[in-house]
Formats: sequence, structure tokens, C-alpha cells
Amino acid sequence: MIVLSKEKLPIQREQDVVLFRNRIKELATKIGMSLVNQTKLITAASELVRNMLRYGGGGITYLEVVSKSSIPGVRLTFADEGPGIADVTLAMKDGYSTGKSLGLGLPGAKRLVNEFDIKSEPGKGTTVIIIRWKNGL
Repeated sequence: MIVLSKEKLPIQREQDVVLFRNRIKELATKIGMSLVNQTKLITAASELVRNMLRYGGGGITYLEVVSKSSIPGVRLTFADEGPGIADVTLAMKDGYSTGKSLGLGLPGAKRLVNEFDIKSEPGKGTTVIIIRWKNGL
């Protein structure tokens, strides 16, 4: 995989989410991603960035345009130093929530992207990396 561009956006408050979402839209449009795939990417990213704010106290996001076999995509990284997730397997199940939500956030975000990776350590934080390819691969 080749990284074509990379930028870092800190997320500390709700207002940062708007800038983040707009920047994702710009990158997805730039590589010619369809509106459907853009919507899936932005929806997944919105869920993950709100989780980072709500549970991780904010953090850092990285927005990258990547290419694999000449197919472009957008890779997003969400990294926080919050309390972490005690049981990632359980957190990835539909209906599981530590808050007062429907528990569809993490598994729902995973379904909306082509690649999804989560690493979390209690007391150290959580990092989620997602990729949505231009043509949905």
C-alpha cells in the first residue's frame, strides 16, 4: 500500500467533528469516490470520532489517501488515550453498549468500510483504523 497524502487533525471538542467530516468529504471527492461510498465512509467516521470524544476524551485523527494496486482509497486513524476497551470482541457485537446507546456503533462502522482494525488496551487507549476504497473493493 502506498500513502499518497497524510494529515493530522486533533479532535478535542464537538466543533472539530465538522471540520473532520468536511475534510473527509474533500479527500473522497478528490479521488473520485462515489457519493454512496463517501456517505458510508463519513457515517463510519462520524461514529468513530464521536466515540473518541465521548469515551476517550478526544484524540488525534490521521487522514490519508492511499493506493493499493492503483486503486485509491481513504484511510482514517482514530487514536485516543482514554480508558480503553476491556473486551474488544464483546464491544464488536451488535447491541453491546457501555453507554445509553443501541450498541451499533463499532460493528455498524465496520460494516460500512472495506477494512477495519481496532486495538485497545485498558488504561492506555484505543486506536481504530478504517479504509474505504474508491470502488468499494
